[in-house]
Amino acid sequence: MPADAVVPDLLTLGRRVRHLRTRRGLTLDALGAAVGCGPSLLSLIENGRREPRLSLLRALAEALDVSVGDLLAEEAPDRRAALEIELERAQRGPLFGELGLPVVKPSQRLPMPVLEQLVGLHGELAHREELAIATPEEARRANTELRLERQARDNYFPEIEALAERMVTQAGYAGGGAVSHRTVARMAETLGFEILHVTDLPRSARTVTDLKSGRFYLPQASTPGGHGLRSLALQAIAHRVLGHERPRSYGEFLRQRVEITYFAAACLVPQKAAVDFLLARKREKDLAVEDFRDAFGVTHEAAAMRLTNLATVHLGTPLHFLRVGDDGALFRGYANDGLPLPQDVTGAIEGQLVCRKWAARAAFERRDRATEYYQYTDTPVGTFWGSVQMGSAGTADAGSFGSGAFSITVGVPYAHAKWFRGRDTRLRRVSTCPDPACCQRPPAALADRWAASAWPSARIHQQVLAALPRGTFPGVEDAELFAFLDRHAPREEA
Repeated sequence: MPADAVVPDLLTLGRRVRHLRTRRGLTLDALGAAVGCGPSLLSLIENGRREPRLSLLRALAEALDVSVGDLLAEEAPDRRAALEIELERAQRGPLFGELGLPVVKPSQRLPMPVLEQLVGLHGELAHREELAIATPEEARRANTELRLERQARDNYFPEIEALAERMVTQAGYAGGGAVSHRTVARMAETLGFEILHVTDLPRSARTVTDLKSGRFYLPQASTPGGHGLRSLALQAIAHRVLGHERPRSYGEFLRQRVEITYFAAACLVPQKAAVDFLLARKREKDLAVEDFRDAFGVTHEAAAMRLTNLATVHLGTPLHFLRVGDDGALFRGYANDGLPLPQDVTGAIEGQLVCRKWAARAAFERRDRATEYYQYTDTPVGTFWGSVQMGSAGTADAGSFGSGAFSITVGVPYAHAKWFRGRDTRLRRVSTCPDPACCQRPPAALADRWAASAWPSARIHQQVLAALPRGTFPGVEDAELFAFLDRHAPREEA
């Protein structure tokens, strides 16, 4: 969807159409006959479940004797319609889905006081949920906004792709195979920087850039569970070539992190070579993350994430990516294929438990965790195929947060599984989440026996975004940073 496209609020639009129709004493059949469509389609539009085409929108405006702008106005036509919209939105949200309660249809027969009460109760529930996550609220909201933005653009940034392709080519990359450390060093040299490896980086920094002396300081080697040196160097380069300025907010800081991570991935797995590789494997119906990983010398997680950048735009394949800990908590996720990622009341997914029936968690039940695990999962929104690779903290695939085992999943809707290795698996499970009866609610007999007696000591989920210390670069201590730069500055600058 183009970034500048105007997306109407379908619930408000629908209520405005209904309000104008009933005010003129028209039935669905009568209005449908006037605009040339069936009453069932009009009903879907009035309930905010179908977006009308522009031609139909114009016909509705003419039949109702209003302008198209009147239909698309942001405000509800009256107080009752505003309450109906609020109730609809609340019942479509993740918080209501977790309650397992029946949906109340906000029809004209629902008394106004009942409608007021229901909306008020939903508002209070949402308020209490927000209070429970008030401490990391800014970080989680900013991260959720970025995730939804990436989803809307299929996680594809063409400008960064073009820049990365041009720079690695100019630095000597001829296509095919891994991008070398020397190629990365040449990229830094073209910007007037040199890469230096040190043993005393500030504990709160992954890299340090000395803009005055033209130096990128990196650790001596990749640490267990850390980032590869090529990726770290490329992320430092990205700040310069993308024109980043000092972030003015935590949201801007996170956005810069997304962009530099994307640039590094686009350099390590250049678009042209990667797309050629993937298209060849698709023609053979043998797409596999492990082959993509090995072809470009990156980690399994990096290859899986890079696939999310390219698969939809260049292969026509929607997909999802999950990194899930052995406790079932979601550390990182992306989906543009309709998979309903678990989320809290703010829309954040980090730290939420994924369904036990999903491939991402079912893979933990195997003894053999060295090979890929494949599974089909039937969900309320369709069937998905998934490929899972296991990892553990201390391996090259481990991230900077969390501990213990984790799984990396790349999955697609059933119709697209035909292009992937492992599509012939006979493993299949059924998930009805977010219905609590699926895997969250314990058997009644066990609950009766233990509910009053259980008192566990909960483990803190480190993968949940927490509020970070203040500062331009959150978490980096200026005193330690400036002392480091002073120690390493060329003598004439010290």
